Amino acid sequence: MIKELICKNRSYRRFYEQVTIDIQTLKSLVDLARLSPSARNLQPLKYIISNNRTINEQIFATLAWAGYLKDWTGPVEGERPAAYIVVAVDKSIAQGKTEHDEGIIAQSILLGAVEKGLGGCIIASIKRQQLAEVLNLADMYETVLVIALGKPKENVVITDVKDNNIKYFRDDNAVHHVPKRALNDIILDVK
Repeated sequence: MIKELICKNRSYRRFYEQVTIDIQTLKSLVDLARLSPSARNLQPLKYIISNNRTINEQIFATLAWAGYLKDWTGPVEGERPAAYIVVAVDKSIAQGKTEHDEGIIAQSILLGAVEKGLGGCIIASIKRQQLAEVLNLADMYETVLVIALGKPKENVVITDVKDNNIKYFRDDNAVHHVPKRALNDIILDVK
């Protein structure tokens, strides 16, 4: 079951924007993050949740989408996320590096989203100062990630890496392909 959830947990970048996500669902996803491991158990991450269309538009304007898709600037209106979880580090708890907490909580949130029939995308390419102003974020918080969430509108499939090319791409049918290295290529044989 966990393998199925992991395989369904892709970086979705187009959504049925009109399919809303209620605040309680967003809180339940943040609760998965809360329950996840934290380096030194510091738990320095804080969360801002939004399912408000006006705020979502302002958050959207601060994000960059899909660096490998050079001719695509991001989802068009009607295909944008229905909700966001903004992840910030509380600098009064942890200065600078927060170990690997962001990755751990992001995976927990997205696996929870997939289990609920949703999908998302972890975004670290953020106009942080602009986002801080949009959210009226106090100086003691620094945004580390934004997780975009919604009902996926695209088909994302895992394909084999060919010629060592790991760049994701969309084919002529708008299917999003994510190349993955073969299992035997990532296990080192130590003698």
